[in-house]
Amino acid sequence: MSGSLELAGVGVSFDGFVAVDGVTMSVRPGELRFLIGPNGAGKTTLVDAITGLVPATGSVTFGGHELVGRKVHRIARLGVGRTFQTASVFEELSVLQNLDIAAGAGRGPLTMLRRRSAVPAAVAEALEVVGLADLRDRQAGVLAHGQKQWLEIGMLLVQDARVLLLDEPVAGMSAHEREETGQLLRRIGADRTVVVVEHDMDFMRSFATSVTVLHAGKVLSEGTVAQVQADPRVQEVYLGRASEGAR
Repeated sequence: MSGSLELAGVGVSFDGFVAVDGVTMSVRPGELRFLIGPNGAGKTTLVDAITGLVPATGSVTFGGHELVGRKVHRIARLGVGRTFQTASVFEELSVLQNLDIAAGAGRGPLTMLRRRSAVPAAVAEALEVVGLADLRDRQAGVLAHGQKQWLEIGMLLVQDARVLLLDEPVAGMSAHEREETGQLLRRIGADRTVVVVEHDMDFMRSFATSVTVLHAGKVLSEGTVAQVQADPRVQEVYLGRASEGAR
């Protein structure tokens, strides 16, 4: 399906240790796929493989392009974007400046030096989508934790990322920020392919449309939230402990 992220037999090894072991997964636009599992299950490493940060075997395709073996920046240019557990924004610059820099990733050095006379449409739209329009002139470094995560998502939107891979986006957030983030993911995921690495099971239950459970680098279970929660294997290795307070 056009716009789908397709993984087939993806593997990652470090000095003989198999971190990701033959993962096959298909994520369509419009679904919020949550990737869960115990610590060390290979979730972040799998995202690293998709985005070119670690060498991988197997196949990862998006939009008809093979991603395995491509450089990180070339994968990003194909519309695949990611966030990290700690938001990487330019803290000394304003919200607007952060978005403008991200939007200028495809502009030449001469146009980057010129001050823009108006806010580009893509930047203005991203400000509205992530809920930071009223804070456009606020220095990014003084934003609340959740707002920094929203800004980082906005920076992917202005680059026209069609695949968003979000690594624990609600870690450390208040209940209100988690709810706002979930609503944001629904908005941006309506016509994009979104994968969320997450430990917060309450957040997953509230917003996931589909779930993939990793264990020891392999896909243990996959399906709806209800299907995954009912899987005895998942209860044994993960959800039983998660429901006791693991986040």
